[in-house]
Amino acid sequence: MRNGSKRLQSSFELLVTLAFGLAILLPLVIIAFIQLASTNTNLSAIQSQQAASKLASTATLIGSQGPPAKQLVQIQVPPNVRFIYVGNVNNTIGHEVIFVITSPSGLSYITAYTPVNVSGSLGGITSTGTYLVNVTSVASCPSNNAVPCVYLTPKV
Repeated sequence: MRNGSKRLQSSFELLVTLAFGLAILLPLVIIAFIQLASTNTNLSAIQSQQAASKLASTATLIGSQGPPAKQLVQIQVPPNVRFIYVGNVNNTIGHEVIFVITSPSGLSYITAYTPVNVSGSLGGITSTGTYLVNVTSVASCPSNNAVPCVYLTPKV
């Protein structure tokens, strides 16, 4: 009987040691996953800012040249992009390119300003990937014929 109780004691001590190890390791794993999610959101925000700035600077350049100037721009859309607005959040004539991304705290709006009037429809671009965008200077915007603008559309 004495030999069996020593094996039981050894097994119990090993079980207690493993339990303490898991109790210490589990919070560290949870903290690591939280940090990883935060890093992915920050990376999406940075990549969205780069894409929005690229579109806005190209729109400024094309707008300064006037009609019929046009250029094809390649942008990288990161994960978590929910919508892309051109002009303003109503997709009418404005001065911004806006990427809406999903973050753990809700929706984040990443904007880039351009001094020229911009309009367009990039709402169909929401999945991760590389896209070509037509940036065209027009004498009259399709959404308002009285105003010249730079029109942005995805290349099909």
